[in-house]
Amino acid sequence: MNIYKIGDIMFKYLKDLKQFIKLNDPSFKGNFEFLLYPGVKAIIYYHISRFFYLRGFYYISRRIMEHAKRKTGIEIHPGAVIGKNLFIDHGFGVVIGETCVIGDNVVIFQGVTLGSTLKENTFKRHPNIGSNVIIGSGAKVLGNVTIGSNVKIGANSVVIDNIESNSTVVGIKAKVVKKN
Repeated sequence: MNIYKIGDIMFKYLKDLKQFIKLNDPSFKGNFEFLLYPGVKAIIYYHISRFFYLRGFYYISRRIMEHAKRKTGIEIHPGAVIGKNLFIDHGFGVVIGETCVIGDNVVIFQGVTLGSTLKENTFKRHPNIGSNVIIGSGAKVLGNVTIGSNVKIGANSVVIDNIESNSTVVGIKAKVVKKN
C-alpha cells in the first residue's frame, strides 16, 4: 500500500468523522475546528499506533499511545478494535482497554472507562460495545460484557452485565429504565 492510498483512506475517515461530529456536537462551528478536539487527536494517534501494533512493533505502538495520553488525557490501548466514527467528546479521563471492541457511530463523554475487572482470567477482559451507542460522562463499563446496538448508558452508571440492544440504562449497578 503506497503513501497516497493511506492518505486517501485517512482523508475519507476524517471526512466521515467530521460529519458524525457535526451531527452530534451542538457546539461544532467550522470545518477544521474538529481537528483540535482531543478525541479526534487521540483517534488519529490510535490509528498510527494500531498500524505498528498489528505488525508486532508493540513498544513503538505503546510509546505512541503514551505520547497521545499525555497530549489528550485519553488512553486507548492499541490492541482495542474501534469501528468508524468514534466521537470522544470532552475526552479527558477516557480509558479504553486492550481487548475492547467498539462498533460504529459511538459517542463517549469524559471520564468513561471501558475496562476490566479482576475476576477475568482470560484474554478477553474488556467490553464489546455495539454500534450507535452513547456512553455518558463518568460511566464505567467493566469486564467481558456485551452492550448491544442503539444503547444509551447514563452518566456515572456502572455496567457489569450484558445490555440488550435498544435499551437505556442508568445507575450503580446499571439497570434498564427504557427499552425501545
